[in-house]
Amino acid sequence: MALDPSFVGRSYPPTPPYRVGREKIREFVEAIGATEPAYTDPDAARALGYPDVVAPPTFPIVLTLAAGQSVIDALGIEYARVVHGDQRFAYTRPVVAGDELVCVCTVEEIMSRGGHDFLTTRVDVSDAAGAPVVSVWTRLVVRGDA
Repeated sequence: MALDPSFVGRSYPPTPPYRVGREKIREFVEAIGATEPAYTDPDAARALGYPDVVAPPTFPIVLTLAAGQSVIDALGIEYARVVHGDQRFAYTRPVVAGDELVCVCTVEEIMSRGGHDFLTTRVDVSDAAGAPVVSVWTRLVVRGDA
């Protein structure tokens, strides 16, 4: 079943605030094998001008994956048919421990090619004051019938 193109442009309600903790950053750093001292040492982060430890550039996937679930559910996408196609991040500023972040997910594109559907979402992540932090684009390929 093809994805419904009428979803393009649809935005979903903001997620509840997510508090970025040092321990969550450390867990992520360990999982990806990052080595930058500012990722785990508050003193190193402050020496670089940050208020606390800095999350690796791909850390927002922790938040945006959950924010995009509403789109997956609304479109009735089965994960067994999904292949991750692309991921992009555009930062206004780094994510640091202590941030409270909110996500708004928007469907940017739905298209079909070669019997497969392509879904592109953009999740805009902002801080508790509403200031932009990062935008994250995700492209999923939903495989057609074989």
